Order: sequence, then C-alpha cells, then structure tokens
Amino acid sequence: MTESNTPDIAHYIGGGQQAGTGTRTQPVYNPATGQVSAKVKLGNQQDIDAAVASAQAAFPAWADTPPLRRARVLFNFLALLNENKEKLAAMITAEHGKVLSDALGEVTRGIEIVEFACGIPQLLKGDYTEQVSTNIDNWTMRQPLGVVAGITPFNFPVMVPMWMFPVAIAAGNTFVLKPSPIDPSPSLYMAELLKQAGLPDGVFNVVQGDKDAVEALVNHPDIQAVSFVGSTPIANRIYEMGATGGKRVQALGGAKNHLVVMPDADLDLTVDALIGAAYGSAGERCMAISVAVLVGDSADRILPALQERTRSLKILNGTNAAAEMGPIVTPQARERISGCIDKGVEEGATLLVDGRNFDGAKAGEGCKDGFWMGGTLFDHVTPDMSVYQDEIFGPVLCCVRVPDLASAIELINKHQFGNGVACFTSDGNVAREFGRRIHVGMVGINVPIPVPMAWHGFGGWKKSLFGDMHAYGEEGVRFYTRQKSIMQRWPESISKGAEFAMPTSK
Repeated sequence: MTESNTPDIAHYIGGGQQAGTGTRTQPVYNPATGQVSAKVKLGNQQDIDAAVASAQAAFPAWADTPPLRRARVLFNFLALLNENKEKLAAMITAEHGKVLSDALGEVTRGIEIVEFACGIPQLLKGDYTEQVSTNIDNWTMRQPLGVVAGITPFNFPVMVPMWMFPVAIAAGNTFVLKPSPIDPSPSLYMAELLKQAGLPDGVFNVVQGDKDAVEALVNHPDIQAVSFVGSTPIANRIYEMGATGGKRVQALGGAKNHLVVMPDADLDLTVDALIGAAYGSAGERCMAISVAVLVGDSADRILPALQERTRSLKILNGTNAAAEMGPIVTPQARERISGCIDKGVEEGATLLVDGRNFDGAKAGEGCKDGFWMGGTLFDHVTPDMSVYQDEIFGPVLCCVRVPDLASAIELINKHQFGNGVACFTSDGNVAREFGRRIHVGMVGINVPIPVPMAWHGFGGWKKSLFGDMHAYGEEGVRFYTRQKSIMQRWPESISKGAEFAMPTSK
C-alpha cells in the first residue's frame, strides 16, 4: 500500500471522529513489513482548542454526576475491553510491532487500572471529625480539577493512556489525550468503546499530533493538569512549561534499569529474567532491564548461558505465536540504537553478541523490509561509557562487573535515573539491605520488571520523574482531584461579639 492511497487516522472530539483543520500528516508503518498502513493527521492549535472546548463544555455536568454513576460507565467500559482485548492487542502489534502475547499483556495491565477506577466512590471519600471545637464540625472532600490532558508514548499505546484517563474521568474530570503518532489507532478505538459504555460526549477526546500539538496542549489556559510519559528532556520541558502556566504536572521521564546478580542467585531463573526483561518488546520499555550488574564470580557463571540465549532469540513477526521479540518501531529508532552500539564498541566495551545485522527475511514472509534488529550483549561495560549512562531504548543489554553488593548499590545510586531496579539473590538479608538502601522508585527482589499493580502507583526517582505524585493508584486519585476542607457551626451556638484572636480549639 502506498502512502498516497492509505486511510487517514484523525481525531476524536465531542463524541465522534473529526478530520480537524490541520493539513500535516505522518505515515503510520507496520514495523514488521516496513509498509505504510495509514496516515495520521497531525493536529494544530485549532484542533487542540476544539478538543479542550468540548471537554470544557462537558465538565460541569460530568463533575456533578454522582461517583457511583460514573463508576457504572467504567464498569460498562471494562466489560467492553474484556470483550475486545484481542482486537486491541492486534492493533498494537500492527503499528508498534511487539509480539501479540506482549500486546495482550499490555491490554490486561490497562484493564487492571480500569478495575481500580471502578472503585471511585470509595476512593473519593473524605474525612469527618465531629466537634473539632465546641459546636464545630470539620470534614474534607475531594473534587475534580476540570479539563486535564494526557500525553503518551509509542511503546504502550493502550496501557499508558489507561494509567491516566480512567482515574481522571472517574474522579469527575474531562480528558484530552494526545497519543503518539507512531501507533495512533488504539486511542480512537478506546474512545469508541467509552462512547458505547455510555460516557457522555466531550468527556473523553483524542487529538493526534506531534510536538506542536504537545506544546499547544500544555500551554492551553483551560488545561488544569498534564500527565506525560516519555524521555527525560521532554518530561523536564513539559514540567517547566506546565509549572510556569500554574498547572499540576506529572511527567515521567527516562530510565536505565539495573538487575543485580548476586553469586547465590539461581542461574536458570536469572538468565530467564534477564532475557525477557532486556529483549521483551525489543527493549522498548521504560522498565526494561538494560544493565546487568554481575557481582563477584556471578559473571563466570551466567555469561555463557546469557550469550547462548541472546543468540537464539526467536525474532519473528509479532503475529507468530512462537515470537519472543518483534521489530524495532521505526527505521529512525533502529538507526539510533545501531549508533549507540557503535559508540559502545568505540569506547571499549566487549561486544559478545551483535544484533545490528539481523536479516529481516528470517522473521517471516514479507518481513524483509521491516525494521529488524537482533539482541545485543555487551560485557566489561564501565560507568563512564555512553552505553551505560544513556537510555538506549532498544534490545541492548550491558554487563557491568562489581566485587560486592555495596559496590553494586553505590553504582546504581550514582546514576542519573532511578526508575526501576531488581536484585536476584537467595539471601534474605541481602534482599532487605538492597531494598532499603537503593535510591530507585520501583524495586524488584527476584522480580525483573517490578511494575506496581493498579492500586499501588507507578513512578521513579531522580530524573525519571518530574512532579511529586506517581501515576495511577491512590496517588493518581490525589493528582486528579483537590482537597476542600469545610468547617461548620450554626448560629445558635455562636457567641455574641467579634473575636480578634486566632481561633483555637475550645
């Protein structure tokens, strides 16, 4: 299919798909074949204005809707998601390239957030204190902010938006989503499912676009809060723009996740964990393990098996049930990752397995021109190398050798990122000390990808998170609401005469 005769993917505003006024488009590829499957419309300022106006108009009635009725809409949406999760997963695989089983896992993790948000009546309960002072009662309530926005990345086109909008709309806000233009179709399908679930028009809107749409959205005066997931430089920029505009901002940035291998770690389990966490989704995960920290003699035990497994990865079209890893999302990403590998070789790292020249024809029929790459494995990586310092966001695993646990903790704590980390050990004291002393937001003990469950919240430390609240969970509810405190007494109990002293409990 040539780009000239491909279908357009547009926006969803006010309860229906809209072509918008923007004239720019961007091709949407099937990464496995390299073929253009559609063109996505890139929204402009007028399209952002239309979406925000639609959300603004819908806000008063939706905010005034009892939380239980809002929850019932989400229960309907949950049922529709479960009925259509295979279709959503197929959309992800077609435009992102990740294997179908991984795409289904992504949809499932998104569904779990919807399940959590269905409990919004309980989550919005305030506190009440009778008789805080003589004849005075005090209580708190949580109320929605207004129109809020979500800006999401290409690597999880279903799960990451669902980190945001189910909690936001359950709390009574209206929402404008700006998904990645690389894989835009799932966002429109979720919008259609929400409408089928009974969500009023204008409560959920989608504007496709690139950086122009992002800036227009973040700077819009009627947007009250912005949630963002992406690279650290952009996260920092969005945080600064939003803060300057007086908005509440939750900006999740980059990562360089380590997995510490202690000498007493189970060999087979650790190799399985490293292979899946480093090369799953072609390493295009913010929670991917990109550094193996090999403690003591664990390197001699684990590296032979790690090399063998990396070389034997089943790299196939994501629709193949046997696939372990699919293609890279775009040719530009593949070129950037290859450049990172080149730099690692130049800096002196030992290249044990080189994935740069993988032949796409081996991935399946019609895949010769896809955006393919094999798994890459480095040894003897040192902290001064760019392959250690920089987020590669591809199927590259770097091995760093350290003498003991204290050195491993010191190494990780010095890194600019603090998103996720794991430690594989059979020693309970090692596990306890690691969990207490590591300066990272999400920690796994014998769990390679410690993504918290829906009710716990997601977020890192240091340059992996800008803002003070994590995504979803109870912190997500707090992010999308604001507390109001009310003190009350009645005229019969009020003493005569003005009081000029600071009120105190009496």
